[in-house]
Amino acid sequence: MKRVLIAAIAMFGAGAWLLPSATLGQQRLVIKPLAEKRVADLPAGELFWRIQRFPTLAQAQAAAGPWGLAAESAGTEWLFTLGPAGGSSAGGTVVAEVGPIHRIAASQYLLRINEASGAPGSITSVHTHPGSEAFYVLSGEQDIRTPQGVVRIGSGRSQAGSGSDTPMQVSSGGSTELHALVMFVVDAGKPFSSPAKFP
Repeated sequence: MKRVLIAAIAMFGAGAWLLPSATLGQQRLVIKPLAEKRVADLPAGELFWRIQRFPTLAQAQAAAGPWGLAAESAGTEWLFTLGPAGGSSAGGTVVAEVGPIHRIAASQYLLRINEASGAPGSITSVHTHPGSEAFYVLSGEQDIRTPQGVVRIGSGRSQAGSGSDTPMQVSSGGSTELHALVMFVVDAGKPFSSPAKFP
């Protein structure tokens, strides 16, 4: 019994309380796909995601064009358009422009919009994507951990993500529930997400 107690004290002294999130019983961040499309090519030049609000989903869909995705989230109708900086689609109000994002080369591309939500402390597993992503936080705080460190994005802020195949882990880092929109440009011929480890 004495040996077990000494071993337990030694483990805490070595930082053993920093266990994986599943061990600690943390909630998983809820990821919900909202819209996606496959395209054969990408717009020329530097790539940005333009985020616009529209009065109705039908109006957003009508304005989408070849690199636009319309979706509803948090009671708002959105249009996400991949293209050069400084554009706008008629009928919408520009909320943010995120970029430049990392360009990838593929024979076919998947554009996708995800919604991420969760209580403070909710977290994803460590993973990679075969392309670029960008974030817009509607409420709460989104923390993105990569081998380069942690980026924190507060409510009403946006951020371009790391390049293709970068190990990452996303969590709800604030004191209120996270609600974020995530935009992707990935290689359509590869798995959308793959398990990973930090170096």
